Amino acid sequence: MTVAFGFVMAMLDVTVVNVGLDDIRHDLGLTLAGQVWIVDGYTLSFAALLLAGGALATRYGARRAYSVGLMLFAATSLACGVAPDGPTLIAARALQGASAALFVPSSLALIAAAYPEDRHRSRMMGLWSAIVSFSAASGPLVGGLLIGAFGWRSIFWLNVPIGLVGLWLAPRHLVDTPRVPQPLHVGGHAFGVLTLGALAFLLIEGPGTAWNGPVLIASALGVLAIIGFARIQRSAEHPVLPRPLLADAAFRRINAIGLLINFAVYGALFLMSLYNAQARHASPLRTGLSLVPLMLMFTLGNLLAARLLPRHGTALPLRAGLALAAISAFAAALSAWAQHGVPAWRTDVFVALANLGAAVAIPAMTTRVMTVSDARHTNAAAAVLNANRQVGGLLGVAVVGIVMHGAGGWAAALPGSLAAIAASFTLAVMLTGNAQPSRASGEPTS
Repeated sequence: MTVAFGFVMAMLDVTVVNVGLDDIRHDLGLTLAGQVWIVDGYTLSFAALLLAGGALATRYGARRAYSVGLMLFAATSLACGVAPDGPTLIAARALQGASAALFVPSSLALIAAAYPEDRHRSRMMGLWSAIVSFSAASGPLVGGLLIGAFGWRSIFWLNVPIGLVGLWLAPRHLVDTPRVPQPLHVGGHAFGVLTLGALAFLLIEGPGTAWNGPVLIASALGVLAIIGFARIQRSAEHPVLPRPLLADAAFRRINAIGLLINFAVYGALFLMSLYNAQARHASPLRTGLSLVPLMLMFTLGNLLAARLLPRHGTALPLRAGLALAAISAFAAALSAWAQHGVPAWRTDVFVALANLGAAVAIPAMTTRVMTVSDARHTNAAAAVLNANRQVGGLLGVAVVGIVMHGAGGWAAALPGSLAAIAASFTLAVMLTGNAQPSRASGEPTS
């Protein structure tokens, strides 16, 4: 499972970094906005360049893209670990995300090339998914142990030996894919990066700077970038986003659901990490231990979805999972609001149940996007959904940061942020009724 090395690093980096945010804040003198940038700087470049990474893998070969991405990720992780100040760390995190955007899309292509038979491919995909899920779940504990023993810089150094092992194994065990000379759409991808960058700057810096001149300029640049992207998308012979996909209302809705799910999940991870460290005054190890049950819900939910999907299709798991997530998130918000009379552990239980519901819904959502898209655009549909979900994670962390900045203390910040997360899940539930396949999919109805 050589291709798992890249995803292990990418998933570890998301959950491990959250555990170390408070220590990084103390050491480098970061503001709340700086902490948000450490998380969102990675997500921003990853989301903005994910489609470009897939195009590069198609054009130059998946194995080459994977190996270059691993090498760059290990190098930028080292840069994160030696960063002397906040701006340098944030810049290195953005480069990390760009590196991940290069090797993540090529991973699935390499698995498909290595296991052409459906039976073997399905088995290896299951093993690969289990490794990735376990990595994400164990991230908080790994981060807590490393930070407690060696300090926060060690969570980035961890990627260096993992990346080197992956680089050594890649040419020995990975079968390369054919190279297809397709256009790279440099202009379209550049406008996408500008759009997301401007949006992130607006949401992260705006609350702390009273929406000053630079924020307004960023907003104007974002609007111009959206216009530029739309013009290229409309006139290009081979647009970044296939036009038939964008014309499919069901595809648009399922992507909105994916964005809302990641908004809630990533926002909750960021929120609970800071809450444990700052409000409960937990050490990195205790913070990591408290997050492990929340993350294990994703493994449990994925296993449950694997049993439900063959029997009931995608509709029931998608709606039921999101409904459980929305109800649990609202219960967590109410529990946090009544913090003086309700034990704090109840909030954690409700957040864990929300994660369980999201974990059931995510495989159903991923399967559904394959049924709403034309067979010619299956790979593009999956890439768009993955990129869109990363945008959701970026927005979730940024909005939680806005709520925390305006709340003035955890007594209001925790229930307010959880209410925003619950609202995101609720909106996703409302969209499930209209996210039906536009063509016959052959799946059971419910």
